[in-house]
Amino acid sequence: MSDYSAVDKIKLKHAFSQSSLSYDRVAHLQREVGGELITMMADLALQGLVIDLGCGTGFLSAEFLATRSKSQLIALDIALPMLKQAQLKLQAVSSVQYLCADIENIPFQPQSIEHCMSNLAMQWCRLPQPVFTDIYRILKPEGYFMFSTFGPSTLQELKAAWAQVDAFSHVNDFYKHTELLAMLTAAGFVEVRMQRRVYAVTYESVMQLMHELKQLGAHNILAGRQRSLTTKTALKKMLSAYATDEGAKIMATFEVLFFSAKR
Repeated sequence: MSDYSAVDKIKLKHAFSQSSLSYDRVAHLQREVGGELITMMADLALQGLVIDLGCGTGFLSAEFLATRSKSQLIALDIALPMLKQAQLKLQAVSSVQYLCADIENIPFQPQSIEHCMSNLAMQWCRLPQPVFTDIYRILKPEGYFMFSTFGPSTLQELKAAWAQVDAFSHVNDFYKHTELLAMLTAAGFVEVRMQRRVYAVTYESVMQLMHELKQLGAHNILAGRQRSLTTKTALKKMLSAYATDEGAKIMATFEVLFFSAKR
């Protein structure tokens, strides 16, 4: 099983706070994945009070409310600057409340929320099992929990390239779908369904990929990683080791897991 206990939440909050202004300019994959999640929700009657866990700049919240105007929504994020961007994006919508809080410490009463959704945020939880249990706690009976998260093949090319340089953690690890399915079931959820999709994204260079990850706030935020700065020699070796297609462009894999679970 992957070890997420090393995720440093202070660094996480800082990284996403710093990226709040640049996030929307580079979050193409996040929007595409969010669109897929919205499509998965289309046949579900998700009315009432809904919470968007790790809402970021509010893309998923906006798309959700565009077709469900009668719903009340709580946009929750650990980074206040992200919430402020979401508030700007949704300023014309009066049915949204904003809450700066950690997904791993959700401040709601039992059975107080109709449905929960989350787009590419669960992978930043240190321990998903208690998070799933807590989400089950706050959901009302028959409530749905819909979310997307990265799978273990994500950034496999970058991970393999760094492995040729040293033994330090340069790329985050992600849980397998079987691990997450088991956790959801253990939390009490039923009718658990999963879909997997692999996105192959092309970049002009490895440096462009790494720069984009930084702008997204998704660069390596693991505690216990290499403390010293990466040397130019190490970086050059990694760049040389990165597998490339024909020409100068490079490809990066993003494995996304989509889950639907019912309380």
